[in-house]
Amino acid sequence: MSQFFQIHPDNPQKRLIDQATQIIRNGGVVAYPTDSGYALGCHLGDKKAIERIKWLRSLDDKHNFTLVCSDLSEIGTYAKVDNDVFRLLKAHTPGAYTFILDATSEVPRLLLHPKRRSIGVRVPDHAISRALLAALGEPLMSVTLIPVGEELPMTDAEEIRERFGAHLDLIIDGGACHLEPTSVIDLRDLPPKILREGRGDITPFQT
Repeated sequence: MSQFFQIHPDNPQKRLIDQATQIIRNGGVVAYPTDSGYALGCHLGDKKAIERIKWLRSLDDKHNFTLVCSDLSEIGTYAKVDNDVFRLLKAHTPGAYTFILDATSEVPRLLLHPKRRSIGVRVPDHAISRALLAALGEPLMSVTLIPVGEELPMTDAEEIRERFGAHLDLIIDGGACHLEPTSVIDLRDLPPKILREGRGDITPFQT
């Protein structure tokens, strides 16, 4: 069974954040709250943990993984960002968006789409997520926790424990999350392409 941490959604306890960070560094798969539902996360480039997440979500190799980053400078390490894209990112991060960008050589190959060297990146607007990222000092490899056959992300940690507790190393209970997933915006070429409308306002990206 997984460990279960109750962490304050506005003032995360450093002791628990540090313990969660160590679990991630040791190869653990964690369920954690974001500004748009709960997500599954693991250490960047950890092949075994990524395979476990793929199995839990029934994902194939075509699925775009997301690097959940602490800020714009971290995005710039892992994705190619020109001046126009930088301005768009600066205006809309942190927030409930996932942006598709061309990946740099810093991104592990196993995270990349097999035919396109692209990666999803986002900066969440949630205190627990941001505390985890600050403690890790690098992005979390992440996917939204949407059960197989369902369309909406899970929003309740107790339900996650009931359904997935046997397969996770840690569940962080940060209270209820928003039901909608992120809006997904492709910024590889401008004008932007809206791939999924979710919680993030898509109006600024419409042409």
